[in-house]
Amino acid sequence: MTVSLRSWVANEGGKHFVLMLWLGANTWLFLMTFLLYFTGQQYHYLYKMLGLGLCISRASASLLNLNCSLVLLPMCRSLLTFVRGTHTVSSRETRRLLDKSKTFHVACGVSICIFSVVHVSAHLVNVVNFSVSYSEDFPALNLARYKGEDPKLIILTTIPGVTGVLLVLILFLMFTSSSYCVRLSNYEIFWYTHNLFIVFYIILMVHMVGGALKYQTNVEAHPPGCLRANQSSTEQQGEELEQGEDEERRCGEEAHFQPHYPQTWLWVSGPLCLYCAERFYRYIRSSDPVTIVTVIRHPCDVIELRMLKKNFKARPGQYVVLNCPGVSSFENHPFTLTTCPTENKETFGIHLRVVGDWTERFTQLLLPEPRMDLEILPMVQQRRYPKLYIDGPFGSPSEEVFNYDVSVCVAGGIGVTPFACVLHALLDGWTGFRLQRLYFVWVCRELQSFYWFAELLCALHHKLWQENKPDYFNLKLYVSQTDNLQSMSEEKYRPLASRLLVGRPRWKLLFDEIGKTNKHKRVGVFCCGPKGISRTLHKLCNSARSSGTTFEFNKESFS
Repeated sequence: MTVSLRSWVANEGGKHFVLMLWLGANTWLFLMTFLLYFTGQQYHYLYKMLGLGLCISRASASLLNLNCSLVLLPMCRSLLTFVRGTHTVSSRETRRLLDKSKTFHVACGVSICIFSVVHVSAHLVNVVNFSVSYSEDFPALNLARYKGEDPKLIILTTIPGVTGVLLVLILFLMFTSSSYCVRLSNYEIFWYTHNLFIVFYIILMVHMVGGALKYQTNVEAHPPGCLRANQSSTEQQGEELEQGEDEERRCGEEAHFQPHYPQTWLWVSGPLCLYCAERFYRYIRSSDPVTIVTVIRHPCDVIELRMLKKNFKARPGQYVVLNCPGVSSFENHPFTLTTCPTENKETFGIHLRVVGDWTERFTQLLLPEPRMDLEILPMVQQRRYPKLYIDGPFGSPSEEVFNYDVSVCVAGGIGVTPFACVLHALLDGWTGFRLQRLYFVWVCRELQSFYWFAELLCALHHKLWQENKPDYFNLKLYVSQTDNLQSMSEEKYRPLASRLLVGRPRWKLLFDEIGKTNKHKRVGVFCCGPKGISRTLHKLCNSARSSGTTFEFNKESFS
């Protein structure tokens, strides 16, 4: 499959440009800090004692400061949603870069872990050198209390040492619990350990207070390497200076040292305050519980939830974060809106699949099993729903569906939810958007899954036919599981039955057909589904085709 340069630039150019800027900033900062400690006169005696461990530890510390400040910015969801929804960002390419915020967060997190290993390794060498190379001439420069002090004792009795151990432990927990297998098997572990970032930043602020590394303050009065008044004759012979030069190299005063002023807070305080302010704003916004209007059980363990909240506004493609104290007070889970509030309808809804502990407990609270002692009572029992809070809405790539002339929406199973809201918007008669043609491909393992939005698809089909727009909405349904396969025989679902195909889509043929129909156009491709489908579509969007059509790939991913 040949890669098209034009398609590659459209899909990969922006993020690779940002990646190169980020790598360039890290490289420049590392080299500048390394050279400062390697050649700086104020660090002459410290470097003589510690060697390259000093340069590497400080250079890696600079990168940790940089990335510990950057890692917070992609998680300011409300800020990103505001920027995406205003004219501040008018370029579609720039808005698409905002969709990579989670990727950038992960990149910063991985770099923090890598440079933490480098930083810790270099400091372990430094601690050994502090013990072995104890300076009798400059006692203020030493971290060890005496020559040959146990390095473990130095680590466990100094503020930088103790806080460093705690930071490593917290970072290890956060990193290991962020792996895909842990998040998939037990999301709660990931959630709770990731919130240790608060403790991490507090300890990080304290880490530099101990002043383990000191620099010389009187370089002019005491040039590094000058002859001190009490320097031994052996040392003088080692310098191999002439008598006249000996007088010129005589020190004016003893060397003075002082610890570095802590700079970590200068790096992280701005992003940390911004993030805390954003979290406080989200807390205030989500403090009022929503009113649950309707709960509907759909086939294949899917629950539809209709809610109502005062002054709640959202755009198609956005998502909200749910918190149910009855399940867990601290856990929050993202769900895409499947219906948005309109002028005529204030309710909004989500569809959630019952997979995992949280959704199972939440479903039990929404739809509890009937009690036998209540069934014999003649009175009707009023259903009581659990208290529920929502945070959001937040922006996602699916918002861009309306900003292309032609869009292709590809859904796998429950991944249809971001596009359901788009279909509702078309059904409700939203205007003022650019979209002129929509291709909708939905792949499910079971036929019953299509019933989640069967009525919506049929209603939209009938509406467009009545408006004489049969080519506006191109629908293809694929059922991959052929065992005990039945058809959608109901009369009202006839438009879907005629578009239902058995097996998996032949993606290349499908994209070639779309390309020929829309020559020399930019087509937005939106995917929400399994990784296999996503990877295939991503490769196809970057491939060359004779029609001259450019496919811009957009993948749905919750932050």
